[in-house]
Amino acid sequence: MKAVYLPGNRKVEIRSVAIPVPGPDEVLLEVKASCICRSDLSLYYGNAVVGGDAAGGCITGHEPAGVVVETGVAVKNFKPGDRVAVYLAVGCGVCARCRQGNFHLCPTWKCLGFTKDGGNAEYLAVPERNLLRIPASMSYVAAAISTDAFGTLYSACRKLGLSGATSVGIWGLGPMGSAGILAAKALGARVVALDPIAERRHFADELGADLTLDPTDTGAAAAIAAFSGGEGLSAAIDCSGNGAAQNMALDSLAPLGRAAFVGESRETTIRPSEQLIRKQISLIGSWYFGISEYEEIIRTIETHKIDLERLATHRFAIDEAETAFRLFDERKTEKAVFVF
Repeated sequence: MKAVYLPGNRKVEIRSVAIPVPGPDEVLLEVKASCICRSDLSLYYGNAVVGGDAAGGCITGHEPAGVVVETGVAVKNFKPGDRVAVYLAVGCGVCARCRQGNFHLCPTWKCLGFTKDGGNAEYLAVPERNLLRIPASMSYVAAAISTDAFGTLYSACRKLGLSGATSVGIWGLGPMGSAGILAAKALGARVVALDPIAERRHFADELGADLTLDPTDTGAAAAIAAFSGGEGLSAAIDCSGNGAAQNMALDSLAPLGRAAFVGESRETTIRPSEQLIRKQISLIGSWYFGISEYEEIIRTIETHKIDLERLATHRFAIDEAETAFRLFDERKTEKAVFVF
């Protein structure tokens, strides 16, 4: 089968490898769709955010969806023909975090596409417990987007307590931030969307943002204050990982507001006394979602008729992987998806 590897230095390799054989508790999937994520660019550059120097030797792709074609002898709940998305974190299955459904917090976890073979390939073998059943009405492209992109931001919005009584600012309108707009609007919140790229702001308007702003504009802070009636925002989500955006997000909050940092960054500098302590702000890191949340995520998508395929602005065959990663790196796509 064909599979995509990222050895670093902006190189993309399409290799011919053997179709994996599922273990006793695993299933073999025929991959139908697999998304590119901004974190994949850390592999593309050669400075992996997961796995460090150990990354780069695996088939890439941590957002796949597909159909079950074979099951191991111990698999009980899935059968050939079942349509599924895949939870990216493979945990030990028995520690306290795994038993909570937080496989991504397992001390010995492995990540699809980084430290375990992922979904940018024609077939994928994963444990049965990592399968996420999808509705018959959901496309494979939408299913792939429903996990890391939409699921992560939905979980962040829920942690922040978004509702019809709240307002939220979302910094960074790549695929994650765009998914955040859809999630926040589904929960009833009023949304300010911020990005310096005009095309992304226009896309945010189309997705239903109540106000779109260029955060580098000198009047942006005043516009947020006016939008919030001078009180400040109820919540803020940074999807950019940019230090200036993180600080602006904290500055925008009303007293007792809540913020979530979602965008990856290795370090930042904030002003705790002014931004956190004196306003009694709650700041959390929010990364992925617990597997038990997926049923609610799917129900929200169905109930609100959220069209996740709108986020997939570009689709590629696996043989076009080099072009796909280059265009994604150049920010000429929103969600880029390999379609098999």
